[in-house]
Amino acid sequence: MRSHYRFYGRFLGRLRSRNLFERAPMSSSFSVKKNVRKDNQHLLSILNDQDIISKIPLEDIRNFCFIAHVDHGKSSLASRVLELTGNQGQEAQQVAYEAAREMNNVEMSNHPVAKDNKEKIELLDTLSVEKERGITVKASAATMLYSHPSAVGPEGVLLLNMVDTPGHVDFGREVSRSLSFVQGAVLLLDASQGIQAQTWSVYEKVGSLPSPPELIVALTKVDLDAARPIHVALTVSDWLDIEDPDSILITSARNRTGIVEVLDAVCRQVPPPNALEDDDGVFLRAQVVDSWYDSRGVNCLVHIISGILKENDRISIAHDNGKQSFSVQELGIMLPQSLRTAALRRGQMGYVRFGLKDPRQAQPGTVLVSSKESYNISNFIIPKLPESLKSTSVLYASVHPMDSDRFEELSQAVDKLVLNDTGLEVARTSGGAIGSERGGPFLGPGLKIGFQGLLHADVFRQRLLDEFDIEAIITPPKVPYQVTYLPSKNSKIKDPYTVTIEDLNNWPNAGTRFKIEEPVVEACIMAPQKYAGCVMELIKRKRGTGLKTTPIDEDVWLFTARMPWGDIVTDFHDELKNVTAGMGSLDTSEAHPPSQEADLWKIDVTLNGDIVEPLAFVCHKDVAQSEARVVCKKLQEVLPRQQFVIVIQATAGGKIIASERIKAYRKDVLTTGGSKAVGGGDITRKKKLLEKQKRGKKRQQSSGKVTLSQAAFNSIISRSS
Repeated sequence: MRSHYRFYGRFLGRLRSRNLFERAPMSSSFSVKKNVRKDNQHLLSILNDQDIISKIPLEDIRNFCFIAHVDHGKSSLASRVLELTGNQGQEAQQVAYEAAREMNNVEMSNHPVAKDNKEKIELLDTLSVEKERGITVKASAATMLYSHPSAVGPEGVLLLNMVDTPGHVDFGREVSRSLSFVQGAVLLLDASQGIQAQTWSVYEKVGSLPSPPELIVALTKVDLDAARPIHVALTVSDWLDIEDPDSILITSARNRTGIVEVLDAVCRQVPPPNALEDDDGVFLRAQVVDSWYDSRGVNCLVHIISGILKENDRISIAHDNGKQSFSVQELGIMLPQSLRTAALRRGQMGYVRFGLKDPRQAQPGTVLVSSKESYNISNFIIPKLPESLKSTSVLYASVHPMDSDRFEELSQAVDKLVLNDTGLEVARTSGGAIGSERGGPFLGPGLKIGFQGLLHADVFRQRLLDEFDIEAIITPPKVPYQVTYLPSKNSKIKDPYTVTIEDLNNWPNAGTRFKIEEPVVEACIMAPQKYAGCVMELIKRKRGTGLKTTPIDEDVWLFTARMPWGDIVTDFHDELKNVTAGMGSLDTSEAHPPSQEADLWKIDVTLNGDIVEPLAFVCHKDVAQSEARVVCKKLQEVLPRQQFVIVIQATAGGKIIASERIKAYRKDVLTTGGSKAVGGGDITRKKKLLEKQKRGKKRQQSSGKVTLSQAAFNSIISRSS
């Protein structure tokens, strides 16, 4: 406790030195001249000093990334780093150094600067879906130059390769892959929220790697009124086993606090990449870090492990043993926009275009070698990514174009998206496949695709619309189930056997003897202590078992439990946000064992007697009727009204367990042109007209087509009343 008091005093002094408590700033050793080029005294920038890049040795290269819980300020802080190092232009760099001067009370050289230090942050997020939602869904990289005393080369300059990663759990594969290519990671924590579910998840990802990167911990958003930097720093040091809490950095992207300190920590603590034992300085090995598709074709972000890659070189893919040869058309570095340099040297990261036709050949981890040396591959080490980084889908859905004539366009668009989204898995691409991807009488042909979560599926649908102008419908995602068929008198099964069901069209028929095992995960939930009762009730209602609670501090609790994955992917996250006033966070990890036996029912949904296979869902038998009623009611609300009656029914085991009706539009056949078509007298004439209308509606009901929208399928995903 006494050490905590000493730390409290030191940390308070650091906050005051950043003007966060409206005190006079303390002096600092930081000087603008530390990042000034020696020969002509201008601010160092990769835009103006490309000639330095080729002179930087491997020992002066630093590869690092930002990791954090979603919305903890990774992209904002990464953008401020780019600003300070000059990647966003000289004017932005001068503004950044003026902010550093104000924060550290040092003299600035005679460069004109802007006075507004809190203008809009230019984020690294470039996709439309990222800008609209304010989240990062795709890792992006950038290369920078930075003067630092730790440099051993004659120029005294370090080459920094920075990667900004996503924070949402659905894009965890992007984080794991990025960590495998860097030697350092900056773990960011919101100073007002502290440790969250994904914070702990990414921290464990770092420790689980064969060669864990050096970890640097920093607090973000320390300038907010709700920030609790001292409290969060003490909690983090206890939970993450940080020996010296004073080593935790203080940052704020909004007012540019601590940007220089982050860069200095990276330069001092992150080691340079290691050279391979068999590196002879000649043999080329370039490992693919990422890839994407644009109007010019396939682009690869590569890390040069050994040798030099130049334009017009002939290269081959290592695992093909040089069967194909490609000519390097263009290469350069990322700022994050591309900057052509004509050559990439050992330790550098950059993009390369070499006329690749098949996007599947450019998966992360692929190694490129010189074609003239491809015969000698067996004599050299070819690096490989860990098997744990291979993507495995956790739920499946079928994707259908709104216009069935655009199925081929959809297939081509999906192939391009798979290139830069390693979490996608195209299981089947046959328009005539059996099952939900056929679409039945309501949807056209489609593709069966594996996703990492519900947000991943929703982002995928929006990217199809934004980048390829294809409006698609994604059916409710299904998790894979293990079905064990058992011997019985009425079947020919002699010995039990187990199959994996990813499409509910393959669900066992009624009368078959079988048992079901559903996938389960370890759920990690962090929420304020005052909502503990609501969270535990939610976990119990979603069939969670083995519930454990651990206090993080006096305000926040950690809840862990084994939970069915099928219940997590429906509406668990939304309900968690509702019961915790938006303050709860969720993360999931693989459970051991990964499945459990359960009494599950398949619920079929029919429209006017026709089964709509994509609308089928699975739930526990205890809640089957209640969830079926909710689904029918929601479909009644979202399906468009027609000229005929729409009968919505939910069935289980051949029995109807819920039903709703949508009334048809009806014309008043007894009135024509505002006056009565049938006068007084016998009522049988009126009944004759009404019966004629009724017969017409019945014919329409048997031949009419119900139009399904994405809202109809969303009603299956969220089945809470």
